[in-house]
Amino acid sequence: MKKISTPLTDSVVEDLRAGDEVLITGTIYTGRDAAHKRMVELLAKGEQLPFDIQGQVIYYAGPTPTRPGEVVGSVGPTTSVRMDPYAPILIQHGLKGMIGKGQRTQPVVDAMKKHKAVYFAAVGGAGALIARAVKSNKTVAYEDLGPEAVRILEVVDFPAIVAQDCFGGDLYVEGIKKFSRSVS
Repeated sequence: MKKISTPLTDSVVEDLRAGDEVLITGTIYTGRDAAHKRMVELLAKGEQLPFDIQGQVIYYAGPTPTRPGEVVGSVGPTTSVRMDPYAPILIQHGLKGMIGKGQRTQPVVDAMKKHKAVYFAAVGGAGALIARAVKSNKTVAYEDLGPEAVRILEVVDFPAIVAQDCFGGDLYVEGIKKFSRSVS
């Protein structure tokens, strides 16, 4: 188990390999496809993003409503491929990490290799458990999107697995090879 802190640096990203289990401490942002679309539109106009993306990690999640006395509701990952039209542009502008579930498309993998970024998988269905790692939760942009607004989460020991590293290592591909059987 590797403990890492945000913001991520090139050296931290380069030290991670597909299959590594990590505990992330620091700031992560949440955002889904509608927020990603807006961010990419801002960049296309030459405008600033609503937060400094350099070295940051975006968690593809839309937290459920927070119950009284809690910091955040259930905060499970959403399917990452929905962000793939936007991820390469954000990576090019300094995004270093993404957290979600499911494989990424080749343009995202290529951008991760070129710009030294990493993709983490969070366990789907474990949103209530993941929420225990969240120590604060604040909306920073696109409040009109409700649960899909961009939020800043302060996390301690947020559990994830390196699914795809900056060298092209891919836990999804390696896992299939490892556990597949030849049929006779």
